[in-house]
Amino acid sequence: MASKVTLVADSGSTKAEWCLMDGKQRSTYFTQGISPYFQTSVQMEELIRAELLPQMAADRLPDEIFYYGTGCAAEDSVKLVRKALHAVWPKARADVQTDLMGAARALCGREPGIASILGTGSNSCYYDGNTIVKNNPGLGFILGDEGSGAFLGRKVLQYYLYQTFDDEMRFRFDQKFNVNRDQILDNVYRQPLPNRYLASFAPFLAENRGHYMIENILEDGINDFFFNHLYKYSESWTVPLHFAGSVAWHFRDILEELCQLYELQLGRVLRNPMDGLTLFHEEA
Repeated sequence: MASKVTLVADSGSTKAEWCLMDGKQRSTYFTQGISPYFQTSVQMEELIRAELLPQMAADRLPDEIFYYGTGCAAEDSVKLVRKALHAVWPKARADVQTDLMGAARALCGREPGIASILGTGSNSCYYDGNTIVKNNPGLGFILGDEGSGAFLGRKVLQYYLYQTFDDEMRFRFDQKFNVNRDQILDNVYRQPLPNRYLASFAPFLAENRGHYMIENILEDGINDFFFNHLYKYSESWTVPLHFAGSVAWHFRDILEELCQLYELQLGRVLRNPMDGLTLFHEEA
């Protein structure tokens, strides 16, 4: 009897990772991110067909799909993603969950913990080992997303456009990005996926660690996430705090410092949740 083929997807706004599990065999693929906030079902389907299917063997079709993605908290968004998946793989069973559930399962497995995402966007929850019990909801990149790539990238642009950066940082910014005020404002206010555009400036922070202005942006931004989100869970002082995402991974030293400062227990820090997710579904 042939083994069941499972496709696991972890999608943020910027990029998506897909893992096809066929018995003990694993194949990993990457595409642009998918977000029902900014894309229609047809656009998602077209992205999958254009970027994912050419990487996959045509004879290895998934029997089941576990999709974890940004923007999938609302039922309307779940329906959009499920419709796109069924359009590509009509015979597969598709289970669509939030990226936060993906992070919780990847980070905590079947143990209780606080699971947080610090990537292009940010979010957090208290997970009891089975379900998300509490979620201090993210408000998106305009009203919230403290500690995220979009939040930190926005601060970089503010420092640049307000001429807060000193001459050294302005020179480094100009050398790296070569953009002007009008181009920045056009991308933020008129072009699609502004959150992804804002987050594209966050790597500037990682490349210039040690400068006091850079450290101020990072410490203030990530501390805002602790204060506005993690502090709201009484369980933060009784279970480990786990983090996933590119921002969490690159600035995990700041996570360590803040956990020590607030007497919290730092748990796992993963750049990508996929390793934890494949293990979770292997053991299911």
